[in-house]
Amino acid sequence: MSKILYIEDNEDNIFMLSMFLKRKGYEVFIAKDGQAGVDQAKTLLPDLILMDIGLPVLDGYAATQQIKKDEKTKHIPIIILTAHALSIDKEKALQSGADEYVSKPVNLQVLMKVLEKFNAK
Repeated sequence: MSKILYIEDNEDNIFMLSMFLKRKGYEVFIAKDGQAGVDQAKTLLPDLILMDIGLPVLDGYAATQQIKKDEKTKHIPIIILTAHALSIDKEKALQSGADEYVSKPVNLQVLMKVLEKFNAK
């Protein structure tokens, strides 16, 4: 079973996406702010991270940068999930170290293809 760390502060998004992923056989862990996500990434060592951008404490860009700079976690693929859907937002996400970018509202078929791309099940 693949472990996914979902870093998101919106309860509706957490409920919807985590239920979907659990039904697909993933083990899902939740962090509700960027710093908690960085901390959990170091302890859980998930197979993949789904990262929102508009997070409290530490935004998704900064959290991604911290995860990618750490020797222990830099190998973990990070997929940015955000409503910031302009091309400049995608560029900024990828420059922060993210491996992929998916705009919200999340198309579940697109997300599954991205997860498969990173061999997360």
